[in-house]
Amino acid sequence: MKALRRLAYSTLGLAYALIVFGAIVRISGSGMGCGDHWPRCFGRWFPPMDQPTLVIEWTHRLLAAVTVAMVVLLVAVALRKRAEPGVSGRGGVLRAATLAAALIVLQALLGMVTVRMGNTAWATVAHLLNGALLLAALAATVLRAGGLGGGIASGTTPSRTRAARGSAAAAAIALATVLFGGLTAKIPGANSVCEGFPLCRGSLLPAIPAQHVQFTHRILAFVLFFHVLGLMIGFARRREAPAVLRLVRVAFALICLQLVIAAGMVEMHLPPVMRSLHEADGIAIWLTLFALAWLARFSSASGAREPARGAETAPSPLVPAGTPRGAAT
Repeated sequence: MKALRRLAYSTLGLAYALIVFGAIVRISGSGMGCGDHWPRCFGRWFPPMDQPTLVIEWTHRLLAAVTVAMVVLLVAVALRKRAEPGVSGRGGVLRAATLAAALIVLQALLGMVTVRMGNTAWATVAHLLNGALLLAALAATVLRAGGLGGGIASGTTPSRTRAARGSAAAAAIALATVLFGGLTAKIPGANSVCEGFPLCRGSLLPAIPAQHVQFTHRILAFVLFFHVLGLMIGFARRREAPAVLRLVRVAFALICLQLVIAAGMVEMHLPPVMRSLHEADGIAIWLTLFALAWLARFSSASGAREPARGAETAPSPLVPAGTPRGAAT
């Protein structure tokens, strides 16, 4: 399982880089860098690298091909190890890896459709949505392999506790925010129509449709901020599992960083580097909150908490010290 977990981690990291690089393709205007040809670039597998937009788009396609190969390898290794506990069957690594394989095939097809449709806004958002779901499937693969704190799910049954429902809502809001961000970037003028931060030209009521898209994206971001802040406070009070507490704190830190990046990006008139950082952090927030939603279903179901590092269970005052566990009745 250890080797499978490492491979799942590597594949997840590569897929994250692919989605972030896809944002760079969009931000740099390189979506049609290879013309309307797919999967080849201007009819060639290895075109002359004489245009920046061509280089960026071709590199993105190369990264996609490597990611596909890694996902196929992940499924193959899971099949080979399917006899090991936790690999096959319901809740096993193999099912999550197989879902990721199906989603990456769909991602490639959506990439083709996006290019053939001239990178329209809705095709691009659909491509982004499927990419986010691909990351979720790979994150589930890592979690089922015991990574990202997924070990707390061993031998327990998922439960729809208040923590689980709140975390699932946070993940849903994060995904909606990411998708509205992608829509904002593609609708002409929507990304630059709201000067100032956090208000839109100092107004609470945007006047034109492009401003509505941008302002909805901002409202969702602040709803997510306060929702995750509430989760973090509530989880600490209820002493949720350490793995869950770590993830909600990481998510909140990433959201705070995202607000800083967003403010700087708007005030600096949308430099490409800041826009790329904004996209990368947004995807990281979605990924973290998805993992949190997955873990929260198990943190309270087992009725146990992870012991602190180095801590030992105190002996019962009714059992003499040194008595073997299970000897007393």
